[in-house]
Amino acid sequence: MCLGIPGKIIELYDANGILMSKVDFGGVIREVCIQTLPEAKVGDYTIVHAGFALNLLSEKEAKETIEILKEIDFLNDEIEQINKL
Repeated sequence: MCLGIPGKIIELYDANGILMSKVDFGGVIREVCIQTLPEAKVGDYTIVHAGFALNLLSEKEAKETIEILKEIDFLNDEIEQINKL
């Protein structure tokens, strides 16, 4: 199963002819290839998997997805605690 994580584009630049970006994932900044999304601009949100931007999404969609991922993480923590009993 693949999981794409939403992040906010904070910088765009060219690296040897390839469109790259810096993406903020809640305070963690990563370099992401954005070649497949030439229409992307600083401030846009994108779904990233394995260092590649897959598509753009609205801020609302990004925040909803992040909240769902946080809920999943919380549930995993709860299950882990139950399993320790």
